[in-house]
Amino acid sequence: MGQFVFADMFFLEDGVAGPGYLEIKDGKFGSYYVTLPSESADVINHAGKWIAPGLVDTHIHGFKNHDIMDNDFEGLKGISEGMLSCGVTSFLPTTLTSSPEILNEVVTMIGENYTKVQGAKIKGIFLEGPFFTEKHKGAQNTKYFCDPSIDMLEIWQRNSNHFIKKIALAPERKGALEFIEHAVNQQVTVALAHSNATYAEAKYAVEKGASIFVHTFNGMSGLHHREPGMVGAAMNLPEVFAEIICDGHHVDPVAANILMNARGRQETVMVTDCMMAGGMPEGRYQLGEFPVEVKNGAARLETGSLAGSILQLKEAVKNVVDWGIAAPEEAIYMASTAPAKSIGIDGECGMIATGYAADFIVLTPEMELIATYLDGICRFHVNDFSGKEGES
Repeated sequence: MGQFVFADMFFLEDGVAGPGYLEIKDGKFGSYYVTLPSESADVINHAGKWIAPGLVDTHIHGFKNHDIMDNDFEGLKGISEGMLSCGVTSFLPTTLTSSPEILNEVVTMIGENYTKVQGAKIKGIFLEGPFFTEKHKGAQNTKYFCDPSIDMLEIWQRNSNHFIKKIALAPERKGALEFIEHAVNQQVTVALAHSNATYAEAKYAVEKGASIFVHTFNGMSGLHHREPGMVGAAMNLPEVFAEIICDGHHVDPVAANILMNARGRQETVMVTDCMMAGGMPEGRYQLGEFPVEVKNGAARLETGSLAGSILQLKEAVKNVVDWGIAAPEEAIYMASTAPAKSIGIDGECGMIATGYAADFIVLTPEMELIATYLDGICRFHVNDFSGKEGES
């Protein structure tokens, strides 16, 4: 028999339960019990607290002064370990538009080293670019924009040990539909981003297999009553996921609520799009090749355009509850299960289910993070952490 975690509430695979006891055995989740099955059992006491699955960030560029594009393994380790303080236990290191050669070096570094990180688990690579269009470029370097290339993807796949999990493109670019079909056949999730596509162009891309809209509302053609655009497609097309950045800067809470109501909270994916200034003081930083100023909680280019975020996923979860646009269980789902489902890794993470790695977080009823566990072991806790650290 393993250890048991006691808490007032558990966000389980099939709904909310508690108070009760969750078994942790050999670093994996066991069964949930209303009463302790053995009086002599070893109990980690989180009375008054809530237990939720570890969060899954499928779109993050950096943290704690490290950027994925630095192509530095020590930086990758730093991001992985820093993620635990955000409640994140699984993530996709996310690249920026750059030259094919630099991207090749970065994906090679990640593919060779992802098993060596000690913090949040790396579940694949997200290539955000370079197949975008200029109209909604955001903080992407237009000099590297090009049409989708199956050959380029194949090179990146070979060099990353077939670790590309997700790639974003603008569906109006030449060759996009053929590229989407090929990528999906290779088990790479295709996302749509930084695009001025019409609703019809987005629809054709989805029919070919594209299934995620990247940071919805941002970097895409807006909703107009005579041309619904990318935003209309993100809201209306069936069986797709819509990412959203809930930092209060990228999207007004009212707009976020409209998306969640239209898309459904089961298909809304909260992401951070966090850059290297996440977890750091305000000041000047870099996002890829661009200088960025972080001020008043937002990261901006010299032009004033938003340049990623400094959002932590635990903050997004708390924000949507505080804004009154999601119940706690919905907020947790949009930051754990939905992201995992969006890239097909929900068979291994993103929920508390028997046999899954015991990656979970401890929250207060006010949605404040208290602790983060990896494989049943407490790896991060705040100063007022209560309960004993368990070894599985």
